[in-house]
Amino acid sequence: MRNPERHALIVGASRGLGLGLTETFLRRGWRVTATRRGSAPGLDRLSAQGARVETTDIDDDASVAALRDRLDCETFDLIFVVAGILGESDRPLHAVPRAVHAQVFLTNAVSPILFAEAFHDRLVSGGTIAFMSSGLGSIGLNTDGGWENYRASKAALNTNARSFAARHAARDFGVLLLHPGWVATDMGGEGADLDVATSAAGLADVIEARAGRTDLAFLDYRGETLPW
Repeated sequence: MRNPERHALIVGASRGLGLGLTETFLRRGWRVTATRRGSAPGLDRLSAQGARVETTDIDDDASVAALRDRLDCETFDLIFVVAGILGESDRPLHAVPRAVHAQVFLTNAVSPILFAEAFHDRLVSGGTIAFMSSGLGSIGLNTDGGWENYRASKAALNTNARSFAARHAARDFGVLLLHPGWVATDMGGEGADLDVATSAAGLADVIEARAGRTDLAFLDYRGETLPW
């Protein structure tokens, strides 16, 4: 049974984890507004199940402002910025073009925070703003290297999110950095440990369990704290 009092905005839901989260929250009775940047057949399918589908590009300020205008009367219990790119992370840092580094950092570390600044006042009291981070963004866990520009962009996202939380120290909403595990998506690859449904269910469990909290945390899909 749908609970109209819980409303999630999933940003970057065209495929993979964003699509999986949209499906998971719909199944749990949430209202869901899900965004795509371009064509998204899977999301179109979920629109028939009640998802409101919107188009935006988090790297484009005008596009984000237009989305805010279209959602002018909406408030949210959850805003989850999932959107991100991999870049050329299979190559060492020095082998990746500067323009690729710049795009990865813009999309993964800067644009999510700009989106949060544009939308945080749409959260209900006790709501949550979540960013899709990664265990690769943990500096403390980086003992093996690899995935260098992606890893660095997620570490930067974590830092920027901490600054966002500090800037809004008097907030009445929680801030989460979430690691989904190694998931079999286009980004994670076929050899990953988890399927999308398992990761999305775990992330939803964590979010629902922390409803009403206003602290900052860096957690994985099982709710375990990760080192910064």
